[in-house]
Amino acid sequence: MKVIDHINQAKGTLVSFEVLPPLKGKGIEALYKHLDPLMAHKPAFINVTYHRSEHVYKKKADGNFEKVIVRKRPGTESICAAIMNKYDVDTVPHLICGGFSINDTEDALLNLQYLGIDNVLVLRGDAAKNETTFEPEPGGHKFASDLIRQVVNLNAGVYLEEDLKATNKTTFCIGVAGYPEKHFEAPNMKTDLAYLKAKVDGGADYIVTQMFFDNEKYYQFVRDCREAGITVPVIPGLKPIYNRKQLNMLPKTFHIDLPADLANEVAKCRTDEDVELVGQEWLLMQSRDLKKNNVPVLHYYTLGKPHVVSNVVSQL
Repeated sequence: MKVIDHINQAKGTLVSFEVLPPLKGKGIEALYKHLDPLMAHKPAFINVTYHRSEHVYKKKADGNFEKVIVRKRPGTESICAAIMNKYDVDTVPHLICGGFSINDTEDALLNLQYLGIDNVLVLRGDAAKNETTFEPEPGGHKFASDLIRQVVNLNAGVYLEEDLKATNKTTFCIGVAGYPEKHFEAPNMKTDLAYLKAKVDGGADYIVTQMFFDNEKYYQFVRDCREAGITVPVIPGLKPIYNRKQLNMLPKTFHIDLPADLANEVAKCRTDEDVELVGQEWLLMQSRDLKKNNVPVLHYYTLGKPHVVSNVVSQL
């Protein structure tokens, strides 16, 4: 079932979760252990992230270096299928520009279709670790809007091989990312909203936001979207704080602000266990307020702490 259908048919606020695929060399049982406590809350769908491949240089016996492509978390398509098979829940694989040619992308989309997956979250993705700015794969997409166009074309039966006849049309529901505190590469919020509107006008069915810790920033973002002519559902993305390092790491990595009240409470904590309790209470406060204001879905970034998210959802 498509995410947009879940939203349109819902009688109240839905719940969804986001997880990481297992690291290469690890089994899927750890992921199932992560998901088991969350599935009791009957999520509408599960997002599965994708991290682009990395280029590393390995020294050869002759002293020269060889460029090697490393994928630390492969198998997003099969992971989505495994989750669907085990839990009978819809999945949303992340589809990114980085590391893929347009032919790779078409193959990935067709594989998803064959597996019965009809949702994708379309993202440009981050720059590779050895790059200061995003560089597309040779023959790949530079912008998320270009990637959206390819998905929309497949939905219309338009393949890269133009001479194909009587082609099958895919039926993907397309989600995109939104940034209540602005994407760090955008010069200002108005420009960022223009980019977002272009993605929605290009075929996106809904928006999922970057994490935020001040609900007013989400509400203002939704108001700004509506004023800009963006009418699709805007799903808030939520994440718990659970250790002191996140006070510096989250603003630096995700270019977001932490409210002074939250930062002060975390700074008072003596242990990470104390921080986890503070983070859980803050997430519960956010969730209750958002649900009271009838958001379409509460989307939780569960990475690392599923029990914290489960504790919060159980109290809603």
